[in-house]
Amino acid sequence: MTDNAGMTRPRIRVAAYVIRHRAAPELLVFDHVAMPEAGTQVPAGGVQSREGLQEAALREVAEETGLLTATVVRQIAVEDKPHPDTGQPRRTGFFYLRTPADTPDAWEHHVYGDGGDAGLTFACRFLPLPLEQPLADDQDAWLGRIDPRWTTVTGNGQ
Repeated sequence: MTDNAGMTRPRIRVAAYVIRHRAAPELLVFDHVAMPEAGTQVPAGGVQSREGLQEAALREVAEETGLLTATVVRQIAVEDKPHPDTGQPRRTGFFYLRTPADTPDAWEHHVYGDGGDAGLTFACRFLPLPLEQPLADDQDAWLGRIDPRWTTVTGNGQ
């Protein structure tokens, strides 16, 4: 994808922070059952043509976790950061979503759709905020924009 000046346009993506409020706020995350090396992630992926960003965030949550009860609260950040493996430019809109307190604690979801994750199984669960460990690709970087107390605590003094 290039523009008239030959510049590569970034791939437009979304990432979803799905929060469940119980005694403490909790973040929906998942791991690839067959690829634990991929790391713990939040639902994220590319925006389809003629699809709005909020619509894409809800679709990614449904595709990757099976969760249909999430609602978008607001967009919290836009991040321009190259893909960690390919170096290709990407622009990711991060969204804050809520889901009911009675959402299950953990489940496995078989990914549907026609994207690159189709056919994979993801182990979904909620983690209390703030997180004890950063997520894959630093996906947790913007949690503090929702609530400063949700900024990930890291062991290296940051």
